[in-house]
Amino acid sequence: MIRLFEALAQPRLLRGLLFLLSVAVLAGFDYGGLVARLAAVVPALALPAGQAAGPWLVIAVLAALVVLNFWLLSHLPFRAQATIIWVELLALFAAFCWSFGLSYSFMLDRAPILLGLELRDGFIQGAALTLFICAVSIAISTVIALAAALARLSDSGPAFGIATFYTSFFRGTPLLLQTMLIYLGLPQLGLVIDAIPAGIIALSLCYGAYMAEIFRAGILAVPRGQSEAALSLGLKPAEVTWLVVLPQAMRLIIPPTGNQFIAMLKDSSLVSVMGVWEIMFLARTHGRAEFKYMEMLIVAALIYWAMSAVFELVQARIEKRFGKGVSAR
Repeated sequence: MIRLFEALAQPRLLRGLLFLLSVAVLAGFDYGGLVARLAAVVPALALPAGQAAGPWLVIAVLAALVVLNFWLLSHLPFRAQATIIWVELLALFAAFCWSFGLSYSFMLDRAPILLGLELRDGFIQGAALTLFICAVSIAISTVIALAAALARLSDSGPAFGIATFYTSFFRGTPLLLQTMLIYLGLPQLGLVIDAIPAGIIALSLCYGAYMAEIFRAGILAVPRGQSEAALSLGLKPAEVTWLVVLPQAMRLIIPPTGNQFIAMLKDSSLVSVMGVWEIMFLARTHGRAEFKYMEMLIVAALIYWAMSAVFELVQARIEKRFGKGVSAR
């Protein structure tokens, strides 16, 4: 087995495997239009009449360029490699979008609406509404998660049963189903909830169940000896929890909570099925009105990506500040 891994680690073999993998991936695309466009730009690439470049020739050339690209990158410093890969992937994404023949003027005209820079009947919409829903939901889900985690760690049978049932149900069913049960099911019991509050409740309950496990793991990671020492000093169990255990557990809880907020930012698009004027609802509405779905979906994707990137930077700073672990001493 060790010899097999050593053989696979040989540079020539790695380049050969990369070439074969590139061929396998590239074989799924149609290159007739690409060859025609290149021939129109560079006439020297045009073949004589009656001849055509076989698709496998184009695939082989592109696969060879992929291998050459990675070989050249291997001679550069780490940061330069990562930067160049980012630039290349962004260029591929731009080429992918360009292949649709998009109306960029339409995208620029509708972008402020999706960003929420314009009010609708005096109310926020688009990205601004998405951020509002996520901010309220993450605050509520944090309180729910803490209560559920403490209930799971308590000696009370009813509290443990309620907490485990809650986390099992909301982790075991889709968020879209939960949203529909709250928005469409509760009115049958006489409790009518508007779309935005229903979306906030669904997101809070769903992510509260996931975050409850994060809180529980963070609390259990605090050495038991610290609780015993605090009790020996005369502190009550509740005081030990709030003054000794939770402040230390937060160093482990806060960083993964950032992951949950970023995930919630994207899952909030599900509330669009209830008619909430957030990013996805606006993208579908304006795309359907002008039959320009792809333009609006790409604008929505870029907005979600930009917001996630900003919060990833914030999360990185939070992890640097809090994610240092808990000392056992």
